[in-house]
Amino acid sequence: MLRSSQSFSSYNFREYFKGRTKETFRAMQNESDPHKLRDMYAEAVKESAVLRRSAIVNQLYGGWKLSIEVEKEPEEAFERGSN
Repeated sequence: MLRSSQSFSSYNFREYFKGRTKETFRAMQNESDPHKLRDMYAEAVKESAVLRRSAIVNQLYGGWKLSIEVEKEPEEAFERGSN
């Protein structure tokens, strides 16, 4: 699920689903009831399929990158005395 979450081209969707996926797995780790855990797992499998399909659609209709996504090129390092 985390891999599917990271494949969204939209920053907001990508960050939302990464956080939601982590929350889901944390909840599953803390659960001790085997019946409830089985139900949580079944729901996570269904969500995973929906997430994969949604990521594909998002990649097809992806928009522009946000300013926080644009990587800045590293500035050249200046050596001492080479002003």
